[in-house]
Amino acid sequence: MTASPHRHLLVTSGDGPRECRRAVAHALRRMKTEAEAQGLRFAAEVSEPARGEDPSSALVTVSGTRADQLANSWSGTIKWICKSPFRPHHKRQNWFIGVFDVVFSDLPEFDLDAGSLRTETFRSGGPGGQHQNTTDSGVRITHLPSGLVATSTDERSQHRNKQVALDRLKMLFVLRQEESRANDRSVQNRLHRQLERGNPVRVFQGDRFAEATNRMGKVARG
Repeated sequence: MTASPHRHLLVTSGDGPRECRRAVAHALRRMKTEAEAQGLRFAAEVSEPARGEDPSSALVTVSGTRADQLANSWSGTIKWICKSPFRPHHKRQNWFIGVFDVVFSDLPEFDLDAGSLRTETFRSGGPGGQHQNTTDSGVRITHLPSGLVATSTDERSQHRNKQVALDRLKMLFVLRQEESRANDRSVQNRLHRQLERGNPVRVFQGDRFAEATNRMGKVARG
């Protein structure tokens, strides 16, 4: 059996204001709902937000036979029309985030040699009774040079969990790269200006992040 197609997407506020980070959180929930409705697997690693804050970025993986269709429907600029949930008297109501494809082979090299990794196995939890996992199939991998840690208990086999954990390590590395770039304010400011000028691929509105429709009842685009 061939492996299911998968796509990696970076969801980012582009250093936009707090409202844009809220849009990232809304988009992640919406993407997960759409993925599950289509029978796709959804995983997201988020940048570590400050206490009480929404994440500024996240790396999403969607897997399954319709992964490309879902990813393509999100790729580009996303517009959220909503009064600020944080600044009641703020006049601005249009907020923008970006969703971009990530190709791991195009990223800076990430050392995954055995000597740079510490792999631990453990008994993963699960449903009771005859389906209780009684083997050490859970895997936790620590990347020693960076201190990044990824864990997987999603799969039944230790081999598959090890691969999932390695993939998550790569995703965490991408997010760290993104956070490092955020220190370059000129790069992030330029990205946010590009998002604001871009033609949105999808438009959402209101606190419930409902997809906007036109007068004909069709989904609005831009």
